[in-house]
Amino acid sequence: MRPLLEWGDVFSFQDYGELLALLSNSLIAGAVLGVVGGLIGVFVMQRDLAFAVHGVSELSFAGAAAALLFGGSVVMGSLGGALVAAVLIGVLGARARDRNSIVGVLMPFGLGLGILFLSLVEGRTANRFGLLTGQIVSVSNPDLGWLIGISAVVLIGLLLMWNPLRFDSLDAESAAARGVPVRAVSLIFMVLLGLIVAVSVHIIGALLVMALLVTPAAAAMRLSSGPVAVPLLAALFGFTAAVGGILLALAGTLPVSPYITTISFLIYAGCWTLQRVRSRVRREARG
Repeated sequence: MRPLLEWGDVFSFQDYGELLALLSNSLIAGAVLGVVGGLIGVFVMQRDLAFAVHGVSELSFAGAAAALLFGGSVVMGSLGGALVAAVLIGVLGARARDRNSIVGVLMPFGLGLGILFLSLVEGRTANRFGLLTGQIVSVSNPDLGWLIGISAVVLIGLLLMWNPLRFDSLDAESAAARGVPVRAVSLIFMVLLGLIVAVSVHIIGALLVMALLVTPAAAAMRLSSGPVAVPLLAALFGFTAAVGGILLALAGTLPVSPYITTISFLIYAGCWTLQRVRSRVRREARG
């Protein structure tokens, strides 16, 4: 009797080279988003915004689904939804309790609205629900241009405000006392976060976007606390998860998101284990 699941049902490397050439746009997009997502993820962790990332992604999904239903640009719809959520969270959620409440309201609303729009879209189910689970075959040249352009804007924005943003993220009260415009910094950062979330939805899907914007940075912080080492490690981990996941998905029959999230989780698990081993060695050396 044939097993319920065989290796060939998950991976098939037949014609892998041809697929690799055809989907070069996806690899470029994944590499860019992995690096930028890892960098911005450092501040997401420092500012305790992991939950907010999920909320922004749900509104981004709703905007993309609305654009798909009404025949508009999916990229612009995704950006619109993400920016609305980011601005709302940035303006109304100055305190963590308020922010979590707003995100908790936005998440089910955005997800429900997005599923409603998708249920009304005529066409292939795979194309519709790729917004939830990720897709690697739909990154056209115009889409790639948008992805690279938006990612460049986010990266430049981060570099320009890196020092005040880092100061505000680590000690908001001291930053305000030193004259840092903390409300403006917070709002600009939320806008940048909304932009990168919107473009990440097209690669990994709205439900699992945190695998690129949270997990790499969380893993990096397990290994180091240095102001240079953490961003570099986070960018490396994000790149590895995104590109590695896409390379595996090219040979697989599953959506791209399980591969990216699995690699991202394994990186985090490895960093957590290494941190525990180093802590134990230090304790033994002291004792």
